[in-house]
Amino acid sequence: MNPRAKTLLDRAIARGLTIATAESCTGGMIAAAITDIAGSSAVFGFGFVTYANDAKTALLGVDPLLIAFHGAVSAEVAAAMAEGALARSHADRAIAVTGIAGPDGGSLEKPVGTVWFGLAARSRTTITECRVFPGDRAAIRAATVDHALDMLVESL
Repeated sequence: MNPRAKTLLDRAIARGLTIATAESCTGGMIAAAITDIAGSSAVFGFGFVTYANDAKTALLGVDPLLIAFHGAVSAEVAAAMAEGALARSHADRAIAVTGIAGPDGGSLEKPVGTVWFGLAARSRTTITECRVFPGDRAAIRAATVDHALDMLVESL
C-alpha cells in the first residue's frame, strides 16, 4: 500500500471530496495506488487511461489542435486532461499526468523523464507543474505516481 494514497483517501473521506485520474505515461498506476486501499470507492469513481492521443481527445475532450501545437507532453494538454476528467467524472479533484517515461521518445526540449501534471478542482484555476525525474522507466513512473498523489493531498 502506498502511504501517500492512504493519506489522500483519509483526507478526502474526512472532507467528503471525490477524486478522478487521467493518466497517460503511468497507464493507470495512480488509480491502482488509490484502489489498492479498501474503502477507496467512497472517494474514487473514475480513472481514465488515455495513453494514445486519440484517447485523450475521445475520452477527455482534449482538442487535437492543442496536442498538435503544444505536443502531448505539455502544460496545455495536462490542464485539458485534468479539466476533461473533472467534467466527465463530476469529481471534486482530478489529477492528470502526461510524460515521457522512456527509454525512447525524449528530445533536447523534453528529455526522458519529463512529466507534466495538471490538477483541476471545482471553482479553482487549474494548476500545472512540470518535473523531470531521473532513472529508468519504472523509476520515472513510480516518481510520477508519488508526485501526483502528493499534489492531490496538498489540494485537499
